[in-house]
Parts: sequence; structure tokens; C-alpha cells
Amino acid sequence: MDLGIKDRVALVTASSKGLGREAARALAAEGVKLSICARGKDALAKTAASLAEEFGVEVLSTTCDLTDEGQARELVQRTADRFEKIDILVANCGGPPPGAFVDHDADRWRSAVDLNLMSAVYLAQATIPLMIPKRWGRIVFSTSISVKQPIDGLILSNSVRAAVVGMAKTLACELGPHGILVNSVCPGYFLTDRVLELAEKNAQKSGGRPQDQIDRWAGQSVLERVARPEEFGPLVAFLCSQKAGYITGTSIAIDGGFSRGLM
Repeated sequence: MDLGIKDRVALVTASSKGLGREAARALAAEGVKLSICARGKDALAKTAASLAEEFGVEVLSTTCDLTDEGQARELVQRTADRFEKIDILVANCGGPPPGAFVDHDADRWRSAVDLNLMSAVYLAQATIPLMIPKRWGRIVFSTSISVKQPIDGLILSNSVRAAVVGMAKTLACELGPHGILVNSVCPGYFLTDRVLELAEKNAQKSGGRPQDQIDRWAGQSVLERVARPEEFGPLVAFLCSQKAGYITGTSIAIDGGFSRGLM
């Protein structure tokens, strides 16, 4: 299926690895020009070269800390300067540390807000004014299935990512008249570095093996497995496409049936 976004320009953040990289790959496969960023210079350069070689698209890479408002805004400006527009924003960021409420002091809460909420705010604030005059845009916030069903031991993620979904829903209402669609994707357990790290920490607490934890997560899915990272990107690409022109304000689970809620 041709998604109708060839030669569009997408900014995909935290995209040197994991789900961010898979989102970038899916867009590159549709002929979208990419601006990608991450904190780690080496992994970012490797991903940029790989995407350009595999799909023949132009890729701009920027080392960036999205919790810094100045750096986030500079990233957007650098992308606009290079490509003269930004049509698509995929706001992705790593997750805050695990733990129960009693494990986190006020500084950790502030850090979680900066990492997951304020980074999304900075990116949206800088990108939306570039989309409005074009009367076309796609914004996808990558959150977590925890916004639909809180996950034990992840209180920071449960709380802060829900705020991102609240912002996204409101932005969808405000930006709809300008032809800009805003949606959230809510991934469950994917075999990424983040999930492997969580499995390792849980194993240390329980005295078991990381694989035991991964198997437990797999058992919570109705498909009885943990997702492959490459299964994430196509959903993001579709929401960014011309074909998804009547989808906005949604929070779409991609979790293998982990969440049992009706909505």
C-alpha cells in the first residue's frame, strides 16, 4: 500500500535504536526524508548511515538532549533549515527509571517530567508553527500501554506518560481545523534494550533470571509472546500517512492484548 507520504519530512526523536529507530525505518521505507536524533553519537551515526543506504532517503542526524529546551528547539530549527519544512513529528523518548512510589524523591519526579512530558512539549511548541501554514501535519506521541493499564513498579511512567496523552488529545482538538492530526501510540512489551533492562532489574530483586521475567510478560499477552521491535514502525507510519486522514485524538494500543480495558 502506498501511504502517500513520499518526500514528506519527518522528525523522529530518540531514534538511534529501539522503537524510535523502527518508526524511522518504517517512514524511510515510504520515501520520507528523515531527521533523527539521540544522545549517543556513535549509535546515531550508525543508524543514519544504515537508513540512508537501505532506503535511499536523505537523513539528517543530530546529537541532542531533549530535556534541554534550547537543544530541542535547535533540533527543530536545524531540521527546518535543512529540509525547508517539517510535515511529521514522531515524539519518542526513553522511559524513566522503575520503582515504587517510595523509591523516588522529588528530583526523580522532576527528571521524569522533563524526560517524557516537557520534551514532548518543547518539540510540539517548536514544530506546530511550521505545520499550521501548510495546513497539513502529523504528530505522533510514543507513550506506553501504561497509560491504559498502569504497570506495577513503573509509577513514574504510569503518571507522566498519561500527561502526554492528555496533551495529545487536547492538541488534536486545537489543531484539527488546521489539518494537523495528533495521535498517541501505546506500546506494550517489545524486546528492546529498555525492556531487557527492566527484566534484569526485576530479576535482581526476585533472585530469578531475566528470561523468567520476559516469559511472565509474554504470558500476559493474549498472543503469549513479547513483541518484536519491527512490529512497531508500521503503525506509526500509517498514522503519519495520507491514508489516516480521519484519525486524530486517538491512543492506540500495540500490546498483543495486554491491556484488558474496553477503551
